[in-house]
Amino acid sequence: MDYVGIIIPFIGGLGMFIYGMQIMAQGLENAAGNKMKDMLEALTRNKFLGVLLGALITAVIQSSSATSVMVVGFVNAGIMNLSQAMGVIMGANIGTTVTGWLVSSVEWAKFLSPGNLAPVAIMLGVIVMLTGTRRSSKDISSIIIGFGLLFVGITTMSSSVAPLQESEAFRNAFVTLGHNPFLGIIAGAVVTAVIQSSSASVGILQSLSAAGLVPFNAAVYIIMGQNIGTCVTAIMSSIGAKKTAKTAAVMHLLFNIIGTVIFSVVAIILFKLVFPSAGTGMITQTEISTVHTIFNIGTTVLLFPVSDLIIKLAKKLEKEDKKAEDESRVLLDDRMLETPGIAVQSVVSEIARMGSIVVRTTEKAEEVMFSKDYQKILEIKEEENIVDGLCSGITNYVIKLSSLALNEKEHQHMASLLQILSDMERISDYCENISEFAEALTERKASFTETGTVEMKEMIGVCFDSFRYAVEAFSENNKEKALKVIEKESQADDLEIQLRTAHMKRLANNQCNTDAGIVYLDALVCLERISDHSRNIAEEVLMV
Repeated sequence: MDYVGIIIPFIGGLGMFIYGMQIMAQGLENAAGNKMKDMLEALTRNKFLGVLLGALITAVIQSSSATSVMVVGFVNAGIMNLSQAMGVIMGANIGTTVTGWLVSSVEWAKFLSPGNLAPVAIMLGVIVMLTGTRRSSKDISSIIIGFGLLFVGITTMSSSVAPLQESEAFRNAFVTLGHNPFLGIIAGAVVTAVIQSSSASVGILQSLSAAGLVPFNAAVYIIMGQNIGTCVTAIMSSIGAKKTAKTAAVMHLLFNIIGTVIFSVVAIILFKLVFPSAGTGMITQTEISTVHTIFNIGTTVLLFPVSDLIIKLAKKLEKEDKKAEDESRVLLDDRMLETPGIAVQSVVSEIARMGSIVVRTTEKAEEVMFSKDYQKILEIKEEENIVDGLCSGITNYVIKLSSLALNEKEHQHMASLLQILSDMERISDYCENISEFAEALTERKASFTETGTVEMKEMIGVCFDSFRYAVEAFSENNKEKALKVIEKESQADDLEIQLRTAHMKRLANNQCNTDAGIVYLDALVCLERISDHSRNIAEEVLMV
């Protein structure tokens, strides 16, 4: 038998199937990107809503692996808690069945025969791509062309393996998988882990079934193994992430393993004791889709009531790291760039996290201005280095995101996020400057007068309040708090002029130390600029 003539077309067909699936998913995601983002924002602690969301997103992006990676990223960035993540993970398993039904439609809807539909779909997609001028036309053409290529790929795979019907060894291999559940599960898990797509793995199984090579019992065990193999991508993406993100990946693995154990026991009883003959017949593509759907929906229905126990078990297995979290790590995953509309939410969360670090730095800066605590000064310098690293990492990620196919509004949003990022980083710099002023006062053995101290505390209070409101306005997308920032900034401008004038009079009348006087004026400049940058952030929030 010419195995080379079988393998090469099969690999080519698989490549076309995966590519078609990806460009179809990209078109769908581009068309629904903002709606997906809005749905994510509407997500509540209701796990049932999370199941629906997970199923819908996975149906759009055609990959439960990609959805689970996003979930890990969201948990890592603090966008989602573990309870919400559990719901989305359960839904993702249901959503991944869509591709199987598309492939099997050639059996239950004869008019969708690949020989007829694929060429028409590709040609129609090309016509839309060439004649359409709006971006929505390009997205629609991607969906149609991807759909056509997906069918061409599955047809090529099915045709290439047809000669294997004559191979006794190949048929015996599948019979062995059917008789040995453990081997069948392992085979499904390994193949899915290697290609990192359960949808593509199911497609391969369906192409083999179209050639009449796969017994019913073997297909059942392989399908259950595929659900375990799809967890590998999420586990890999959690490496180096926070403990909660690793716990989310473990939850995904536990959910699929428990479901596999339950349904494996049912399948063994069914095929070994109740209906032994049912497992020996060849399975069809539609039957594979049916088994895949029953398994995933059944697992969700059975485990939904005890999902909190799965979360607790995952927490125990993923033991808490006693070391403090590394705040300098940028919690953004490149895999999330596959869904730009949702990746933006991760960026927003990460900028908000950086903002909270800077808020903490402002509190320390206020303290050291008067206490001159050297340990706090060192902490401010350390936090400023952390903020610099976060700013650089987030900026690089936003640049990658901006290079993708975004519309004009999304590009403007990216520019706005970069501006906010820059403003927060500059405020961190000014906090470090304030700590240096405190050092200078210590070295020169100088201090503010009692009046100067009261004035400085008033200025610090106004300016640092403006920044705190700015971070809250950005994190919550709260326009009322953004207006408070502008109010505080105007107050800071007036106060800066007033305090500068009063201080110059004190200097002229020799009522304060010259060294302390210079530091006082420099500090006023820094504080007023902090309020300016806070206003910049607020204005960006108001423009969204």
